[in-house]
Amino acid sequence: MKELSKTSNKRQSIRLKDYDYSGVGAYYLTMCTNENKRLFGEIKNGEMQLNQYGKIVLLTWNDLTNHIENIGLGEFVIMPNHVHGIVNIVEPKNITYQESDENLPGLKIAKTHPTQTPVSEIVRQFKTFSAMRINSLRKMRGTAVWQRDYYERIIRTQKAYMKIAEYIHNNPFQWENDKFYEESCNY
Repeated sequence: MKELSKTSNKRQSIRLKDYDYSGVGAYYLTMCTNENKRLFGEIKNGEMQLNQYGKIVLLTWNDLTNHIENIGLGEFVIMPNHVHGIVNIVEPKNITYQESDENLPGLKIAKTHPTQTPVSEIVRQFKTFSAMRINSLRKMRGTAVWQRDYYERIIRTQKAYMKIAEYIHNNPFQWENDKFYEESCNY
């Protein structure tokens, strides 16, 4: 049997080399279910009808801003086997420090700088928390809900942002023409 080289089974990154994915900006994300299973509901008459798993995904997406500072959520849609969404990473809030007049030995106020959360961590949290909730409901702990990777696109202009937001909004109407429609498994 031929031995595989150590580099042959290493996944090639689809991210831009040397790009700071925690930087202020807008990011268009697509995340697909494991094996493209139609897990979140179905589309009827151009409208997504969420099932209980789809409702968990929606709840988890909307909850991200409660757990991750300096992000805003743009357009978002849940499809039967994938989601599209826009995440906006914004400037950190100004933090002020109040010095104490008291001279307490060994006590200094630590001045920290807020850190930005990279897109990969936002996606990790979203996938992890939604999968845990879905698997708890399914009583299938540890079962993959999401594909390992995700697609992302840096949105560089307002025109591109508006075009992507429109695409996301209209995605349920285009379901039968969607590339994920043919690839999906209905089980």
